[in-house]
Amino acid sequence: MKVYTGKDVRNVGLVGHGDCGKTTLASALLYTAGAANRLTSVDEGNAVTDYDEEEISRKVSVSSAPAYAEWDGVKINLIDTPGYNIFINDAKAGLLAADAALVVVDAVNGIEIQTEKTWKFADDYGIPQMVFANKMHKERASVAAVVDQIKEVFGVTAVPLQHPLGEGKDFAGVVDLISMKTYTYALDGNGKGTPGGVPADIADEVEDARTQLIEAVAETDEDLMNEYFDEGALPADKIAAGLRRAVAAGEVIPLLCGSALHNIAIDRLLDFLKSAAPSPVDRGEIATEDGALKVDDGGPLALFVWKTAADAFAGRVTYFKVVSGVLQNDAAVYNHTRSTGEKFSRIGVAQGKELTNAARFHAGDIGVVAKLKETLTGDSLGAKDAPVTFPKANIPVPAISFAIQPKTRQDEDRLSSAIAKVLEEDLALNFYRDPQTKEFLLAGNGQQHLDIVCSKLKKRYNVEVELKAPKIPYRETIRGTADVHGRHKKQSGGHGQFGDCKIRMAPLERGRQFEFVSEIFGGAIPKTYIPAVEKGILEAAEKGYLAGYPVVDFKVTLYDGSHHEVDSSELAFKLAGSKAFKLAMAQAGPALLEPVMKVEVVAPMDFAGDLMGDLNSRRGRIQGMDTKGANQIIRAEAPMAEMLTYANDLTSITQGRGSFTIEMGHYDYVPHEIAAKIIEAAKRARGGEEDAD
Repeated sequence: MKVYTGKDVRNVGLVGHGDCGKTTLASALLYTAGAANRLTSVDEGNAVTDYDEEEISRKVSVSSAPAYAEWDGVKINLIDTPGYNIFINDAKAGLLAADAALVVVDAVNGIEIQTEKTWKFADDYGIPQMVFANKMHKERASVAAVVDQIKEVFGVTAVPLQHPLGEGKDFAGVVDLISMKTYTYALDGNGKGTPGGVPADIADEVEDARTQLIEAVAETDEDLMNEYFDEGALPADKIAAGLRRAVAAGEVIPLLCGSALHNIAIDRLLDFLKSAAPSPVDRGEIATEDGALKVDDGGPLALFVWKTAADAFAGRVTYFKVVSGVLQNDAAVYNHTRSTGEKFSRIGVAQGKELTNAARFHAGDIGVVAKLKETLTGDSLGAKDAPVTFPKANIPVPAISFAIQPKTRQDEDRLSSAIAKVLEEDLALNFYRDPQTKEFLLAGNGQQHLDIVCSKLKKRYNVEVELKAPKIPYRETIRGTADVHGRHKKQSGGHGQFGDCKIRMAPLERGRQFEFVSEIFGGAIPKTYIPAVEKGILEAAEKGYLAGYPVVDFKVTLYDGSHHEVDSSELAFKLAGSKAFKLAMAQAGPALLEPVMKVEVVAPMDFAGDLMGDLNSRRGRIQGMDTKGANQIIRAEAPMAEMLTYANDLTSITQGRGSFTIEMGHYDYVPHEIAAKIIEAAKRARGGEEDAD
């Protein structure tokens, strides 16, 4: 593999809505540049950047994948990112390594919801956007419509660099508005454009488009503007130079067009990436937690990990970007995040799943290494004496949880290590044990997301699991007060058992859990037995009273009792405390509590009415609404029990254009009718357990 310096590297993230053709575009770029010997396809299951078994079978990208093309003296690193909502966070992580975002837009469907999200990711990272209007071979494809939508949605003006030749099925190529040459393409997908002159019937349209391009570029540079005013035109080389500077600064958003499926105008896109896309050196600096670090070979070694993958043969595969210094093969590198050393042996470049060795990587380049021991996604590494920390991708908390259950004891034994490997490569997952229900929960962005995880566990690690709705962690409490007398007395020959206590029970504010106060004086109950009363109450509260759920938010005051010199013991007073608790619960107005979640939904305004109606049907309470661009943001509170199927229902209501976040809010009373059903179900379940015993 040839070694490139930073000025000859282009790190480009391919982003956009699902099914806009990003992976097909990556395949066309690689084939046209000679990096692949055939034009691969998602439908045929051989696309270079969709190599995971799940991606092949489902025909969608589920994680970001790197590839590279060498074109006219530059190395173009491509990061093909997912475009569907449940995998979109991987695009956010992948863009960390990019220096520009190539926003792929379906020229028929235009700007879609995930396009908006990935555009914002690029804004958040401070990297410029470039637009490729794909699928120009389809009926109703329109560059002008894409330009109008970009203006409407993002409030910026995209500047076409090309004019299409033909429409729909007659689309045959493009006019380069800088060189004023046409490039036409055969239908066999060879991708080789034949240059020619501008047809007379579109000459006026092309001239108008070129004037708009020149004016947009000239407005970003005073010298160019003066020359344009003086001469009435700009030469092609100055337009190109001004465009490169303006794109890197984010002052011009260039728009190109073509058909990735038919490999039309892809060579022109490669030329554009070479001549106008910013290099890491053009970008200048990369943000760190303490400021910024210059992209420079002469600086101390510093790099960060933007992706980790698990491979059955290579083990842990780590993808990194060098920001400063030069990384040599077999280098000893220090992981500042984990305070440990790592050996970077057999560093290389990735072409999808294929790895090729490289001698070194200069500042700004992207590489890969296998079998690092401790390093994971988001880690910052470099010279031990020059610590630097790069910011990690801010991945939202997973939206939905399911209980995960191994099918066999053998699966149970292997689950822990297998799930740990899956978690390493998917930042949007969480795996934990609910302390109340004792279930192991797998949390992700939707049921399909978790189904894919289960499929990976089976195919990669031979671990079979089932997903099921998690148990709702209900709790019990009291609404009123009680004053009771609990006594445990038993005589069976020899020493008997005697414990006697009087308690008052009262409710506490929500979230206060439990409070125990002793007002015993005069030795009515010896001090050594008072903790036993409290323990008996706590143990009984853990088992619940109404439906077997823990009792919370109550106060117990132990104010009187009696003991026996011989028959009293800690056990007797613990049992007395337990009896007193049950008696008090019967008098104190026991009630069932349920977890109420904070929910935030983002969707196009057209769906706001349906979404609010759906939330109301889930016993939700709308807390507020905001407008952001073309989207409505709805904030609500809704019971956890009503939100278990929300991910799928939201997708259905919004045609896949909505997203939501959910987090624990508070506990509140369950309505009487619903509580009665829960209690009855719990009694039946306990009856079944007793019958089984």
